Order: sequence, then C-alpha cells, then structure tokens
Amino acid sequence: MTLNDYISTYISSKSDDVAYLAQYELFNHITKLKEDISPLDYCAVSDSEVVTNCWFGPEGTVSPLHHDHYQNLFCQVYGYKRFIMYDSSEDMHSHQHHLLNNTSQLDIESPSVMDDFPDVKDKTAWVVEVGPGDVLYLPLHWWHHVRSLSVSFSVSFWWK
Repeated sequence: MTLNDYISTYISSKSDDVAYLAQYELFNHITKLKEDISPLDYCAVSDSEVVTNCWFGPEGTVSPLHHDHYQNLFCQVYGYKRFIMYDSSEDMHSHQHHLLNNTSQLDIESPSVMDDFPDVKDKTAWVVEVGPGDVLYLPLHWWHHVRSLSVSFSVSFWWK
C-alpha cells in the first residue's frame, strides 16, 4: 500500500477500519521528509545511534501497555495522544513469551482490569496528553500505553 493509499483509506475517509503506521522508519523511505526532522540535542548525550521512528494514524489507534529498550523522546507533531505510564520498577504482568516480554497482559483501559489484576490499584499511573509541539521523555523501560485522541503524527527518537 502506498502512503497516498493509506491516507485516502484510513485518514481522509473516516473509515471504521483502523490501521496504524507504527514504529516505522518513514524517513529512510521518503528522504525529502528527513530534511524536516532532526534529533533533538538531548539525544547527543549518548554515543549510540539515534533511531528515528514515526507514528501516523487515525483517532482511536492504540499501542498497548509496553516498555521500550531505549530512552525515548516522543515528539507530537500533529493531533493529540494520551499516555498512561508506569515506572519501570512496577510489575505490569508481562507476557511470558520471549517475543512479547516487553508487553503487558493488562488491558489498562478495560473496566475489569482491577478485577483481573487486583494489584493494579496499588500502582501509580501518570497520565498525560500531548499535542502539537509537545515533547515527552520516556525513560528506559518505562511502561506506557498510548491512545490517539485524533488523527495524529508523531516522531520518536530512541537511543541507549
């Protein structure tokens, strides 16, 4: 599917189907866009390579509760998103399979999450909404759930 087809089908048409262009290195494929994006100076504190990803989708896209193996500067370019975050020291009931061990079993938005996992009520959640121009720092291994509140485009800079 071309980017134009994606935009026509999922962004412009108000489709009931949801498709999320997530964790995608768009700037390696559309190099002209790369001229508009550069890593923030804060990423320079590390000698590791900075990985730049984009996140583009309609309202309602969700990244389930998970943690990343990188430091993350999440930059909201267009639209709005809500983050629900937990400290990396919290046990957020990771899946046991090695391919999903950075993803929680919790559906943090489910009304039954407290019944299914009673210890969740004892955990501190940080909730923040980001909009155009906002930058959110997510420390290494911090748990986060993300919901798009509108059509949105975001860029993340990952480094170790």
